[in-house]
Amino acid sequence: MKSLRVAVLASGGGSNLKALIEASQRGDLSAQIVLVISNNRDAGALNIARDAGIAVKHISAAVFPEAADLEQAFMNVFDEFEVNFLVLAGYMKMISTAIIRKFENRILNIHPALLPAFGGKGMYGKHVHQAVLEYGCKVSGVTVHLVDEKYDSGAPVLQRCVPVRQDDTPESLAARVLQEEHKIYAEALQLFAENRIRIEGRKVFIEESSH
Repeated sequence: MKSLRVAVLASGGGSNLKALIEASQRGDLSAQIVLVISNNRDAGALNIARDAGIAVKHISAAVFPEAADLEQAFMNVFDEFEVNFLVLAGYMKMISTAIIRKFENRILNIHPALLPAFGGKGMYGKHVHQAVLEYGCKVSGVTVHLVDEKYDSGAPVLQRCVPVRQDDTPESLAARVLQEEHKIYAEALQLFAENRIRIEGRKVFIEESSH
């Protein structure tokens, strides 16, 4: 696969985007983030991208009320920037079927729990950590997964456990999980950049490094 030209889609503050940019600056990530797109023109992620000299676009239903026009706006900008990989970083909208098919097995998302537990519609942010604590789980974690046409149902690429402490609140658990998110997302993307991922059905195999 030729070198990764990544578009990051984000709706909020962009802490995972920031972690990816920092990994790239350190030399730990060889994928190139060429574009950041948000459905929220005030998203902190856009400022993070601007500060790093990365192109930004605001694409939302507010600008393109018709679904077909919205989808075309995405397709046009992906073509303009020669994007060949998508990363979702706190992006709060469903990706259209046509985009998912165009980038089949080349769209990553990150979820703050060990999927398939605590995933699906409505399971994001604080809601996830609240549910983990209410269930009485001893561990939670992070899942980087491929994106398909349903919420949080794509095959896992990497997962990492995070212990749940007896005195945890949703906020304290979230903070500990986020620390792992910032590490694991760049690691997962780098596996694709190094062409070390093989996908068979729902199973994602990681090949040994040739280095």
